[in-house]
Amino acid sequence: MLPEEIIEKPIITEKSNEEIQYGKYTFKVNKNATKVEIAKAVEKLFDVKVTNVNTMMVRGKKKRVRYQVGKTPDWKKAIVTIDTDPQETTYLTKGGKEVKVSKKYKDSIEEFMGA
Repeated sequence: MLPEEIIEKPIITEKSNEEIQYGKYTFKVNKNATKVEIAKAVEKLFDVKVTNVNTMMVRGKKKRVRYQVGKTPDWKKAIVTIDTDPQETTYLTKGGKEVKVSKKYKDSIEEFMGA
């Protein structure tokens, strides 16, 4: 699946807006998407580093129009935690030389509020 097919839309509620300061973003995702696919899609679309993905199935509600009783469709919600403090990492190579690697990731998703 393409990343655009996995991430359907952001969920903007009062609770999800409070979680943004902790690096947690809420999305409506494809019902068949796995946590790994969701993480890769968010990393590719928004250029951020995903640290954790929590998913849940939301059951549809019963609705009534006059005499007909129906149900809204079930959908899947994902709460994605991103790395809000991308720092340089250092490691040793085979020769014992220390190498620094700078992370080129964003620390927030600016497009989230414009949806």
